[in-house]
Amino acid sequence: MSVTPREAVEAANGLFGRHPGYRALHAKGTLLKGTFTATPEAAGLTRAAHMQGEPVPVTVRVSNGSGDPDAPDYKPDVRGLAVKLYLPDGSRTDIVAQTVPRFPVSTPDAFVELMRAQRPGPGMAWRVPAFFARHPKSLTVLPGSMKALRPLESYATTTYYALHAYRLLDSEGGSRYVRYTVVPEAGETRISPGEAKRRGRDYLQEDIRERVARGAVHFTLELQVAGPGDPSDDPSASWPTERERLRAGTLELTGLDAEREQGDDVLVFDPTRVTDGIELSDDPVLRFRHDAYAESIARRTSS
Repeated sequence: MSVTPREAVEAANGLFGRHPGYRALHAKGTLLKGTFTATPEAAGLTRAAHMQGEPVPVTVRVSNGSGDPDAPDYKPDVRGLAVKLYLPDGSRTDIVAQTVPRFPVSTPDAFVELMRAQRPGPGMAWRVPAFFARHPKSLTVLPGSMKALRPLESYATTTYYALHAYRLLDSEGGSRYVRYTVVPEAGETRISPGEAKRRGRDYLQEDIRERVARGAVHFTLELQVAGPGDPSDDPSASWPTERERLRAGTLELTGLDAEREQGDDVLVFDPTRVTDGIELSDDPVLRFRHDAYAESIARRTSS
């Protein structure tokens, strides 16, 4: 791996501009609060504290993928749902998911190359085709990615994929690799680009605020369990649809979280922040994200 965290953040800034005080990616979003309650099936797979069945508090951020905080919600974009779970011993663990079911590439170097290729300007017309010529496997991800970029009706009516594999360890010493999917209780609904534009620049932010004001919004956390030969180190690779899926718990969003990210408070959702009973896979993109986030935080909080 040759790319550095600094180069990764600079590539994101080159694509979306640098916006002091904001994340390099997923700059525009809304913070929510709620609880997560695991199922008995989850406890059978992992000894992790938040998977034992007692409700744990969470902070959730729904967001647009762009690094521009002024980007309109109707613009085609990846959407994100990030969860911070507060464990009984005072520690925390995170789940970070997005609406595209597969990562476009399998290494940090290739992802930075892709962001650089998409940098606005006349050169983009040749840089993007050149990227796909060098990374033809990425073309297989495009159909699912393009479908995922269709405008949402709501953050509450779309499915989110955590992309990376994690190794779950149970209380008996057994282990399985899994991937997380966050499925909306209200079902999956998309709207046309024209309808999205009619709803306004901030319609997704306004909608989720209105929904939690009316009542709780629910999602199901699903675990897809790897089978023999399924790659655990490649976020661009799909696992067979027939693989076992377990309902791991319910995520309940109950209102806005107005206490975090006020003043000097910095909230970071880090997919490498795991707890006892969960281990990182050898996915190089997953392992790179911690240092890239640290670089982004340093820039975000610098005067």
